[in-house]
Amino acid sequence: MMLNLINKTIIKKILMFSVIMMTGCATTQQNERVAKIDPFEPMNRAVFSFNEAADDYVIKPIAEAYKFVLPEFVRTGVTNFFSNINDVLIAANNLLQAKPVEAANDIGRFLINSTIGVLGLFDVATDMGLDKNREDFGQTLGVWGFSDGPYVVLPFFGASNVRDTVGLAVDIETDFMINTNKLNSDEKIAVNALRVINRRADLLDAGQLLEDAAFDKYSFLRDGYLQRRRNQVYDGNPPPVKEED
Repeated sequence: MMLNLINKTIIKKILMFSVIMMTGCATTQQNERVAKIDPFEPMNRAVFSFNEAADDYVIKPIAEAYKFVLPEFVRTGVTNFFSNINDVLIAANNLLQAKPVEAANDIGRFLINSTIGVLGLFDVATDMGLDKNREDFGQTLGVWGFSDGPYVVLPFFGASNVRDTVGLAVDIETDFMINTNKLNSDEKIAVNALRVINRRADLLDAGQLLEDAAFDKYSFLRDGYLQRRRNQVYDGNPPPVKEED
C-alpha cells in the first residue's frame, strides 16, 4: 500500500515536471517567433498606442456622428463610389500579377458601375455576377516573390510590414483621389477625409467585436494581419508553413 502511494506520488511529480517543461518550451518558441516576425515590437506598440488614441479621441467620434446623421443608403453610396474608383487600380495589379481574367472582371465592374450604376453610387456589377476583387501593390510584390519583411505599425495607417509599406507608397502615388488635377487642395482634403471617415464608420461594429474578443489587441491584430496578407498573396491557397521541431 505504501509502495503504491510512493509510486503515485512519483508519477504525479513526473507529470507535473513534464507539463512545466513543455510550457517552458512553448513559451520559448513563441518568444522566438515574435522576435523573428516583430523585431520592432516596442516601437510598434508605441505607434499602435498613438493610433488608438487618435482613433478614440478624433476619428471614431466623427465616424459615429457621421453614421448617426447620414442614412445607411447614403453611406452605402459613398462606399460604392470610392470602391468603384479603386477597381481601376485593382485591375492594374491583377494584370501585374498575370491574372488577365480577374483584370477584365475589374474593368467590367468599373464600366458598368460608372454608367448603369450612376458614377459608381450603385454596385450593379455585383448583382450581374462580377464580384469585387481585393488587390494592391503590396500583394503584387508578394506574388513577385518579395518576402514580407518585419511587421511594422505605421502612424494612422496601422498594421503593415516592410513589403506592404513599399506597396502602400506606390498605391498612394497612383491613387486618383489623391493625385487628380481636377480638384484643388481643399477639395482633395475634403474628399479624402470623407473617404477615411466613411471607411471608419463601416468598421465601427467590427471594432466593437475586436474590443470584446481580444485580450491583447496588439498581438491579435498583428497575427490576424499577417495571416490575412499571406492568404491574400496566395489567393486563398497559401502553402503550408514550415514548422521547426
